[in-house]
This record gives sequence, C-alpha cells and structure tokens, in this order.
Amino acid sequence: MTTLASTAPTIRLRLTARGRRVLAGLAALPAVVAIVMAVLGGGAALASGDAGAPAGTFAELTVMSGESLWSIAQDVAPDADPREVVDAITRLNALESATVSAGQRLAIPAEYAPAR
Repeated sequence: MTTLASTAPTIRLRLTARGRRVLAGLAALPAVVAIVMAVLGGGAALASGDAGAPAGTFAELTVMSGESLWSIAQDVAPDADPREVVDAITRLNALESATVSAGQRLAIPAEYAPAR
C-alpha cells in the first residue's frame, strides 16, 4: 500500500525579484508610516519661533510653600482679574498646567508688578 504523502509532488515556492521588492516594501511600510507621523507630528512639540520675551518685560519671583498660581496672581495684581493673570503667567512660563512647586522660579509679566 502506498501512502499519499510519498506520491504527492513537492512544490517549491520561488520568489521572483519583483516579489522580493514587493515583500520588502510591505515589510518597510510600518517604519515609513512611523517616520512620516513623527515628522508631521514632531513640529507640534517645538516651541514657537519667537525669540522670547524682550528683556525688561517681566519680573521673576520664587514660589513659596503653599502658594498656587491663583494666590500669586492675587498677590501680584490685586486689582486685576486673577484668571487673566494666571493665564498670562502660564503662557509666559510655557506651563502645561496650573500646578507650581515651592522653589520654582516664575516670570511675571511686567504689567503686573509684584507687590511682595
């Protein structure tokens, strides 16, 4: 009795030059997509092209223990809307959140002269 496995022809897969190029292109596609996304999205992480605030347009102060941006805004500009002062301080210092730490140095816009 002959087995089916011994009579089945062996098929050898051949990859042509064109097939190798297609396979290599498909394998490289995720890397290409990642690089394109990094190039397109990486510009968002860069700071603006501005040269920064001109000298003399801000004052500096050190955050004391227990202080928040809100309390600092009320101290440096008691007659101004604290929301606007907090926003100006946040933008000037490029803060990602309104959280500050004791000992941190903050630039305060010159229009809000520190009263401390």
